[in-house]
Amino acid sequence: MSVYEKALELHEQWNGKISTEAKCELKNREDLSLAYTPGVAEPCRVIAKDKEEAYKYTLKANTIAVVSDGSAVLGLGNIGPYAAMPVMEGKCVLFKEFGGINAFPICLDTQDTEEIIKSVCAIAPTFGGINLEDIAAPRCFEVEARLKELLDIPVFHDDQHGTAIVVLAGVINALKLTGRTKETTRVVVNGAGSAGTAITKLLLNYGFKDVIMCDRFGILSSATLDQMNPAQQQMTKITNPRDVQGVLADAVKGADVFVGVSAPGVMTQEMIKSMNKDCIVFAMANPTPEIMPDEAKAAGARVVGSGRSDFPNQVNNVLAFPGIFKGALMGRAKQITEEMKLAAAVALADLVGDDLSEENIIPSAFDPRVCEAVAKAVMSNI
Repeated sequence: MSVYEKALELHEQWNGKISTEAKCELKNREDLSLAYTPGVAEPCRVIAKDKEEAYKYTLKANTIAVVSDGSAVLGLGNIGPYAAMPVMEGKCVLFKEFGGINAFPICLDTQDTEEIIKSVCAIAPTFGGINLEDIAAPRCFEVEARLKELLDIPVFHDDQHGTAIVVLAGVINALKLTGRTKETTRVVVNGAGSAGTAITKLLLNYGFKDVIMCDRFGILSSATLDQMNPAQQQMTKITNPRDVQGVLADAVKGADVFVGVSAPGVMTQEMIKSMNKDCIVFAMANPTPEIMPDEAKAAGARVVGSGRSDFPNQVNNVLAFPGIFKGALMGRAKQITEEMKLAAAVALADLVGDDLSEENIIPSAFDPRVCEAVAKAVMSNI
């Protein structure tokens, strides 16, 4: 039985991966009067006077909404809200298992930007934070930006920032192994959608100076402005300082780091051979990466990461988002800031410590220290 067949069988057995459970007991009339009417009126009155009291008397303090419109689900594309549910349920399981955080899937039957924003604002009183998931670019940029302006709880698009945090952590440690500095390292990011944009911005904010972005039409440069969406056009103002032009093969010549969040097989061994000695390759397209890790190694890459669990150095968002939200919830943060994301990446990188090697540049998703380390880094920057 294949992994897909087994997963389908189990999903049928589970009939959903999450459920609600009561914390209070209802065994007699007194229990009922305390959990519900008439006793419940008192916390209602207290919260009515001050909505912040909801953090004390309701589940708001430790509950996240996982919100999607189903427009960019994993490697499946625009499959809609119903088909997105298994993924969003899975995300909720990860929040609970790795961060001890309650999460609930909210799959919206609209892909209209204004309707998404209005819907999330309407449900926000219930939740302590909003995790946006699998919303296609460039719509995801506006949705996140607007919600951050409108809401007083953290809003985090994990496809963007969770990916970026873990990538930066891995790159930090890969630079240590290869003796490079961020100021002189040349980076190529292939894929100029939500993840690629966030990765690039975080790398630049960390201190990298030379980052080139590529998309289907080639390098984001002065020569390709008419083929870009507005978000990509904005990225040309802070990337590609040498205005390199051409396609991916041109971008990676002499580069030190390749980060792929794009499509299967677009990176070749010949391209890796054209990069600098001891190059770093993060090929993260799923389930089939831009180049298979063993092929990248054979072509001369010193450090290789991917999104796969069957190779070393898996770049997995679960290393970031549970701790990000745990720290933000515990510190009652209103937003997830750039400083928090940078601190989280450094904390992840530091966890590897003396165990750093070419096949161990990122902590395991099952390392029990991860969530607490990231949460502490976030809280220290609130």
